[in-house]
Amino acid sequence: MTNHLVRRAADLPEPPYDGLGHRRRTLVGEDDGSVHTGFGLCDLRPDGRVPAHVHSYEESFHVLDGAVVLDVPEGSYLLEEGDYGLLPIGVPHAWRGAGDTGGRWADMLAPVPRARYGYDTQTVPDLPARDPVRVDVRDPRTRSFGHFEPSQMDPGKQSQDLLAVTASMRTALLVYSGITVKMMVDGDLGAVGSTMFMVQYASDGVIGTHDHPFEETYLILEGVAETTLDGERYRLEPGDLAWAGAGCVHGFVNAGQGPLRWLETQAPQPPARHSYRFTRDWDYLRQVLEEGS
Repeated sequence: MTNHLVRRAADLPEPPYDGLGHRRRTLVGEDDGSVHTGFGLCDLRPDGRVPAHVHSYEESFHVLDGAVVLDVPEGSYLLEEGDYGLLPIGVPHAWRGAGDTGGRWADMLAPVPRARYGYDTQTVPDLPARDPVRVDVRDPRTRSFGHFEPSQMDPGKQSQDLLAVTASMRTALLVYSGITVKMMVDGDLGAVGSTMFMVQYASDGVIGTHDHPFEETYLILEGVAETTLDGERYRLEPGDLAWAGAGCVHGFVNAGQGPLRWLETQAPQPPARHSYRFTRDWDYLRQVLEEGS
């Protein structure tokens, strides 16, 4: 049984809009063998809406382009390109179109919605449609949201001023061997079942083959990735998606001339120890034991 999948952007037909001007293209779901990951791309027309509902899974999102309005019990928020956030389990919410073009966002649903249980979604009474306000990432009352700009991936531009306008020290970069990681949604933002973050590889960025005790999803946003998934090689370009199930051995190399950047999710959240199992470490142990015998 294959424990990974690749979706090519060019091979993915757009589903029709529903009667309310919303559509969702499922990229990873229950039919793919996923247990912890539901991942999709959503579109909402300017006059579209998604009525109030709740989920028995948590939902993280990242606005890719355009603008939408999110209604929650605490208020209504105008979300624009680069904004991201978390909708915890059981929180009523609704979506409304905004602007002249509507909006498009990626969503991460953890654990995976189950068809046999109505996709673990229940409609609820309408929420007040208040005048939306922009998210203020410095305001502790809206710490379920954040904002991302590609320039934030530059290790040379980290400062207290920049951290102040990206919510907290949580947004500081993790940089190693040509790879830069900016956390977006994790336990610090209130998530309990998943994470969402941005990854960027410099021209020499590479990570050796490894696997995890959780599922990962990668939506390529910029550049070209040479990817290995359980021994099979793939070339991934913007709009392409890959999913690695628990135990899938995978690795990445920047195969382009410029930066490589993708949106990544993990579910369930990584354990405090042994979240990575690198092939090279166990190959090394095997070699040491053979030399000593």
